[in-house]
Amino acid sequence: MKALVTGATGFIGSHVVDLLLSKGFEVSCTIRKTSNLRWLEGKPLKLVEASFSDVESLKKATVGIDYIFHVAGATFARNYEEFLKSNRDATRNLLQAAKETTPELKRFLFVSSQTVAGPSESIDKPKTEKDECKPITSYGKSKKAAEEEVLKVKDRLPITIVRPPAVIGPRDTAIVPIFKGVSNGLATLIGFRPKHISLIHSEDLARGIVDAALSDNTIGEIYFVASSKFYTWDEIMEMMKKSTCRKFVLKLKLPHFLVLGAGAISEFLGKLAPKPPVFNYEKAQDFIQEFWTCSIEKAKKDFGYDQLLPMDKAIDNTFKWYRDNKWI
Repeated sequence: MKALVTGATGFIGSHVVDLLLSKGFEVSCTIRKTSNLRWLEGKPLKLVEASFSDVESLKKATVGIDYIFHVAGATFARNYEEFLKSNRDATRNLLQAAKETTPELKRFLFVSSQTVAGPSESIDKPKTEKDECKPITSYGKSKKAAEEEVLKVKDRLPITIVRPPAVIGPRDTAIVPIFKGVSNGLATLIGFRPKHISLIHSEDLARGIVDAALSDNTIGEIYFVASSKFYTWDEIMEMMKKSTCRKFVLKLKLPHFLVLGAGAISEFLGKLAPKPPVFNYEKAQDFIQEFWTCSIEKAKKDFGYDQLLPMDKAIDNTFKWYRDNKWI
């Protein structure tokens, strides 16, 4: 079987590539001339230069493909229009290429985001796939717009959408500062009330993505693929403390107004920088929510998904990789 993976040079995409190769797939990856290929080097892959703004280049990448895993997307941008270009428009163009070149396509798997659904109401009411989507950030809104593009073609292409929560694991750059803080004896927490989240390790997520694409039960459906339990940041920090072998970690709790203020300042200063800031006011709003939780019951029922790596082991695995690769 032949699979095409977009976003293969990134954190999640590279893990999807590794799993597909282990299953015997012939894997092609879309890249740009400027792509960093560090996670792909030395692997039996076909690399295809393509631009998501150029349908013709995408046709060259999709022709003859059995499975398309669309992982690529922007997680930060200067404004909503930039998010739409990278998430909605890129997805629309890839779908157009697939419609024209892959009449026998077995699956178009779109990796979306839990942020499309928005935060949940309480610990007893995690988000389900039936709930109304209420994204609170431009990123979440742009991923919702991308989902809508995918759903438009569900009568012409066999599509599946997967919504991951926050992800940890080897190669992830986003959570490194948190691990560094804990390893240096400082854990920063937001607010004075517990924040509950769904979380997932990259290996569990890659398996959920691939299994969803290979199941006949998932055509035309949307799934949360996440941890089976919900975690507070206090619990996560304690697991990080154990992994880093720290006897004592000072927990610094930041009030919401301070986090929001820092986000606003970062956003303002980011306007003067060559690249958009990773942290801005919307990201701060994201951080102060009490419940980012979702249910995996539908994924369990339809294709047998479950969290296999316990979270303490997932955190330990992530820290050891950072340490071994001298990221910490």
